[in-house]
Amino acid sequence: QVQLVESGGGLVQPGGSLRLSCAASAFALDYYAIGWFRQAPGKEREGVSCIYGREPITYYSDSVKGRFTISRDGRRRTVYLQMNGLKPEDTAVYHCATYVDCLPGRIETNWGQGAQVTVSS
Repeated sequence: QVQLVESGGGLVQPGGSLRLSCAASAFALDYYAIGWFRQAPGKEREGVSCIYGREPITYYSDSVKGRFTISRDGRRRTVYLQMNGLKPEDTAVYHCATYVDCLPGRIETNWGQGAQVTVSS
């Protein structure tokens, strides 16, 4: 059974940083790609980043490229999303999710309850 639990959200000023964590079951890390998508009120769901389970290959949406970094710690069974240079338009609920692959148009197969990120002065 795949279990994903996010933490690390909060309120930050524009230009600030946050790090999200996703505690994942071992099965999820071994057999799936894992990534983050975000959902803001009135906006479409956006996949922002993804990393393969068995290879250190990562993908980022154009809106976060150069500012966000995804990483995984297999020993701690945790996936991280380091977010720097945050902008008000980054405000959303961020969900950790599993995917079959990290290709554009990927579909979430499992996801957590999400962590609220608010960027405001």
